[in-house]
Amino acid sequence: MRVFMFPGQGSQYVGMGKAAYESSAEAKRVFEIAEKITGLPIRKLCFEGPLEELTRTLNLQPALTAVNLAIYEALQEKNFFPDIVCGHSLGEYSALYAAGIVSLEDVFRLVLKRGELMEREAERNPGEMYAVIGLSREKLEELLLKAQTKGTVTLANHNTPVQIVITGEKEAASYAAFLAKEAGARVVKLKVSGAYHSPLMAQAARDFKAFLREIPFNPPQRIFFSNVSAKREDDPKKIKELMGEQIESPVRWVEEIENIFAAGGREFVEVGPKTVLTGLVKKILPLQEVSLRNIENPAEI
Repeated sequence: MRVFMFPGQGSQYVGMGKAAYESSAEAKRVFEIAEKITGLPIRKLCFEGPLEELTRTLNLQPALTAVNLAIYEALQEKNFFPDIVCGHSLGEYSALYAAGIVSLEDVFRLVLKRGELMEREAERNPGEMYAVIGLSREKLEELLLKAQTKGTVTLANHNTPVQIVITGEKEAASYAAFLAKEAGARVVKLKVSGAYHSPLMAQAARDFKAFLREIPFNPPQRIFFSNVSAKREDDPKKIKELMGEQIESPVRWVEEIENIFAAGGREFVEVGPKTVLTGLVKKILPLQEVSLRNIENPAEI
């Protein structure tokens, strides 16, 4: 079965989405709707930048979603469809649309509000995030227990068996990063302003859940997997609850991809800029016979 994976924050660059926009009427429509709903200059941000403005959480979440879905709609024009859809963190909102769970207009309402709330919480509760490479989840969790004596720090993204992002308050997160280095890991500080997918986002999650009540969710028309449960989800009410929790919950990407493979996923297609997710899947399923590709320019299909 063919799996469409939609990337999240970290895959952006100035110029993203331009190839899809120039080659597809449906891609143009996505950008137009994104701008109409959000009031943001999405095309200018994506195609011209500047990068500093593009990477602001408030701008980036709708902009990257527009690029993902412009490429997706251009692929639909070419009758290139998925059987299963999923997304990494922000990318899960693109998957909601691709699964038929929410409308295109509502996707942009959701990611605009999500970006606003996450940017607000990052200003109120500054935090840090680090990618830790080379330690098992079990070993890293041991180190986090020690670092939690300094404050809030937790797992954010379980990206591969040995590439895990940690998130939390500055002192606690930096101490956890120090402990991970001492244990032999390679540690990279991420260029983010907030402790996303952590308890520091609790107020944003509460406010987002209230906003979600206004948005209709429909039963999925395609198989949809969740970051929070790492499982296939079919009940729109449950999916809405999980999306409300996602802001402050870890992204269980390793388990999610393993479960998608167990469900029959064999052709993994990254629909969006760069190749972050195909790289992760290669490390999660190294011994399995799967095909991996990224599609950024739908004209190549």
